[in-house]
Amino acid sequence: MELPVKYTLEKKDGNARAGVIETPHGKIETPVFMPVGTQATVKTMTREELETIETEIILGNTYHLYLRPGDKLIDDFGGLHKFMNWDKPILTDSGGFQVFSLGDLRKITEEGVHFRSHIDGSKHFLSPEKSIDIQNNLGSDIMMALDECPPGLSAREYLIPSIERTTRWAQRCIEANRNKDRQGLFGIFQGGIYEDLREKSFEELYKMDEYFSGYAIGGLAVGEPREDMYRILEYMTPKLPENKPRYLMGVGEPVDMLEAVEDGVDMMDCVQPTRIGRHGTVFTKYGRLVIKNAKYFRDPRPLDDGCDCYVCRNYTRAYIRHLFKAEEMLGQRLTTYHNLYFLIKLMKGARTAILENRFQEYKNNFISDYSAGSTHEWITAKEL
Repeated sequence: MELPVKYTLEKKDGNARAGVIETPHGKIETPVFMPVGTQATVKTMTREELETIETEIILGNTYHLYLRPGDKLIDDFGGLHKFMNWDKPILTDSGGFQVFSLGDLRKITEEGVHFRSHIDGSKHFLSPEKSIDIQNNLGSDIMMALDECPPGLSAREYLIPSIERTTRWAQRCIEANRNKDRQGLFGIFQGGIYEDLREKSFEELYKMDEYFSGYAIGGLAVGEPREDMYRILEYMTPKLPENKPRYLMGVGEPVDMLEAVEDGVDMMDCVQPTRIGRHGTVFTKYGRLVIKNAKYFRDPRPLDDGCDCYVCRNYTRAYIRHLFKAEEMLGQRLTTYHNLYFLIKLMKGARTAILENRFQEYKNNFISDYSAGSTHEWITAKEL
């Protein structure tokens, strides 16, 4: 069976990989950071701005788009690409993480998940078949199988039946996909912080490998200690097939991203850069910066001295701080733009470093500067 999404490995530097993912809507150079467009929009960003910062793929959210405006409406408009005017690749998640995050508003059964809408409390049911049907209507290039996403520190007694259910649901997702020739499907393996359960979950999915265009590492960055996340990545990622992309879900902290790339991860996404940007926090070469702080009242510097994005070339910290204090929405747009550019550029730099056999140097140099944080800010502030 020929899959609609294909991966080509170009170069390895240790376990770090540079490759290309081919989809029906274009190629993606990896490693890559994928901005999240939960409700058919990357918050505050236009299509043209996303293209300017060289976004190669964005995410849509099955749960949110099903509830509003409805996947059938989007299908009537020709699919998500046409509905939101984006002609590059799109990945849609299964809706599982959002549903499982509803707590008391949902109930898990073997057939699927009964839940109440966070919008109006209306009752809904999400099964593997329903998740795939919604994603088929959305017409994304990459779909995610519905899995059960347990909390980060779940006990083994909970995880064992949970990963078995995830395997059964993956098979049902495969059978439900009516667009096998034009929509790739990724399997998601779970297992919490237990290496043997992680391996068991993946081995069961791998029995269906001919139907999967890639594999996602689910259930990390959901509350477990960072050292556990690193341990699981280091243990599991090299066990995944080299001829398919590896997707770490929900990770967008720069240091974590580089650690993941070092272990062989190809794709990452997170709402963090847009979320913290809207609240006035930005990534810089020397760590995070909270632009609303009083010390930036007269600061003539850009957000990041080492950044060449549109925001850093045209606006000062003083001006952007003023926008936030005046509650002008332009401030949120500028910080979001910068944060997305920062992470996309970080991954493009990692890709170049892998191709040139210097990834370890690239990673170490970045982390050294990033961890300087407030010390660097204090030294440079004395010069103002």
